[in-house]
Amino acid sequence: MKKTSPIALGPGVPLPLGVSFHEDWVNFSLFCRHGEQVSLLLFLPGHTKKWQELVLDQTVNRTGDIWHIQIWGLPAVIDYGFRVVGPYDPEGSGHCYDHKRLLLDPYAKGLSNGGSWGELFELKAGNETERDFVRRGIVSHDDFDWGVDRPLNIPLKDSIIYELHVRGFTCHESAAVEHPGTYLGLVQKIPYLLELGVTAVEIMPVFEFVENEQFFRDPETGDFLKNYWGYNPIAFFAPKAAYAASGTSNGQIREFKEMVKAFHQAGIEVILDVVFNHTGEGDYQGNMFSFRGLDNPIYYLLDDNNQYLNFSGCGNTFNCNHPLVRNFIMDCLRYWVVDMHVDGFRFDLASILGRGPDGEILSNPPMVEQIAEDPVLANTKIIAEAWDAAGVYQVGSFSTHRRWAEWNGRFRDDVRSFMCGYDNSVAALATRIAGSSDLYKWSERTPYNSINFITSHDGFTLLDLVSYNDKHNLRNGEDNRDGDNHNISWNSGEEGPTSDPVVNALRRTRLRTMAVILMLSQGVPMLVAGDEFGRTQLGNNNAWCQDNELSWLNWQLAEENKEQLRFFRMLIALRRRHHIFRRCEFFSDLEHAPEITWQTTQPGEMDWSPENHCLAFHLHGDMVQGERDDDFFVMLNSSLESCRFTLPPAGGRSSWRRLIDTAAPSPADIVSEDEAPPMRKKRVEVAGMAAVVLVARSRHSKTRRG
Repeated sequence: MKKTSPIALGPGVPLPLGVSFHEDWVNFSLFCRHGEQVSLLLFLPGHTKKWQELVLDQTVNRTGDIWHIQIWGLPAVIDYGFRVVGPYDPEGSGHCYDHKRLLLDPYAKGLSNGGSWGELFELKAGNETERDFVRRGIVSHDDFDWGVDRPLNIPLKDSIIYELHVRGFTCHESAAVEHPGTYLGLVQKIPYLLELGVTAVEIMPVFEFVENEQFFRDPETGDFLKNYWGYNPIAFFAPKAAYAASGTSNGQIREFKEMVKAFHQAGIEVILDVVFNHTGEGDYQGNMFSFRGLDNPIYYLLDDNNQYLNFSGCGNTFNCNHPLVRNFIMDCLRYWVVDMHVDGFRFDLASILGRGPDGEILSNPPMVEQIAEDPVLANTKIIAEAWDAAGVYQVGSFSTHRRWAEWNGRFRDDVRSFMCGYDNSVAALATRIAGSSDLYKWSERTPYNSINFITSHDGFTLLDLVSYNDKHNLRNGEDNRDGDNHNISWNSGEEGPTSDPVVNALRRTRLRTMAVILMLSQGVPMLVAGDEFGRTQLGNNNAWCQDNELSWLNWQLAEENKEQLRFFRMLIALRRRHHIFRRCEFFSDLEHAPEITWQTTQPGEMDWSPENHCLAFHLHGDMVQGERDDDFFVMLNSSLESCRFTLPPAGGRSSWRRLIDTAAPSPADIVSEDEAPPMRKKRVEVAGMAAVVLVARSRHSKTRRG
């Protein structure tokens, strides 16, 4: 082993928490209120045997509840962890101190090892030593050159969000990238994303997590399944090393920054899917990585018997509204914005952010308000998944603060209901198309507080939504018990893949019609990676554990289904050219100057009855919040029979021209405004489950990419 220089020690300072660098010394700081003794263990990279163990002195190295030490003469790169002595009394005090465990620093900016996806790190029960804990914090100076990189600050109303998984996006051999399944792999796909037209990527969890939880086996192969999605964080400041091509050499922090910088140079924002509702430690049977061994009753919600309250469905619930935990979460968010330059966050099971110490839903949760009011995050996009795993559903009521946007689960359900041909679905669909004023107007919020989606990572893909009536989750190893049973899907006449041309044609029509509704509704559209070219999970609606071709994007489909991909590209471009689809305010109901006019088959006549399955709306572009735009007339038919609509007058504009017919074969399914043929008749036949979109060009409007 290479000899190292001697080190010198000092008392250190309590803030900032974690590791901080000063002129020629490094400071380590750890919050631990109830620990009786804290030791800092140092490891030379690549070595399992500790290099130094420094026992901190309570009188010298402790300020209040924070333990700290400063060190001169450390090597340029070194690993570290903590050992804490204290009471072990989970059924009494709730404390779980175990001096045999090496604990991660909650503020660690990176973890050692874990650079190869699927590495198995087993912690032996009973007689652990520091040799057994190869995931350790990394101390490394950061000299990354951001250049002129700054936040893009794309207005939320103009955003088009694209949800993806770092590994799954480029892991398939058809991705043809140099570093599959990595941050750099995403960089190589930026030209594709630019051509598609999205403005932001929403990246599924990148906080360090353990993929090898090994709860279930694939019944077909007998192999253990993985936690592929990554909703089980163990280090909230640390980017996943296995997602970095340079992860085996601790290059994950630099590589993540390179990815963000590249996205920004392309004009694409980066939104992180973050998990603050629970941690990967699980319940008392789970592994102890950090929080449980530092201050279990502070970091987690416990009941009167000190058992974990489980509102996350993952064994524990983070105590988000404890002042110290709030500080931790805010420090984490600021770090990802200031140091890592991300543009926004989507908060998984965000309703847990509003739970108090007994698990009750607070009327004005400090955590939710603090995120919205934080000055550092003032221009950061914040999006809530406004429910949790214990039945709380807060879509429309998660927060009255104008900063908070929400995944609009009602948009998803109402569009699906309409496109299954359900009765009593037209009125609800109209409300969603108009921006969901029933959910957001009462609190003086806007249409863009609604993140509109029809599919997400959780559930069917868009193709599966029109191809399956039921979930097919047997490969998850739970006898098809897992996953939602309420999918609001219809297989279009036959379950799963089929060679029936009639069924496949209907599926294509329905899929495109849903895309039209998504992209031409008020609010912010979000689509899932691969939906634009027909990705399937073969009916699996809960593929959290499927690290294989079931979840990975098969890029051959982009060529096989190039007509569908063309449709999505042109549809996204249409939305971006016309601000009439991206309003800042809800429609007014002025009779003399309507901004939107609804009808069924005849102008001026609207049928809101449960039996009606046709809906049309006229967007008036005379003046849209100070700017002129074209008029659009959108006709939707959710019955299997064709429906005949009579066109309204196009006003003082040119005649109506047909832009989109989702039942027509490509390339007639969508054309550019300049190529749109004029309508020769005043009545239009819309095929079953189809959409037809017409445009009337304004002489004053300027077609532009916005």
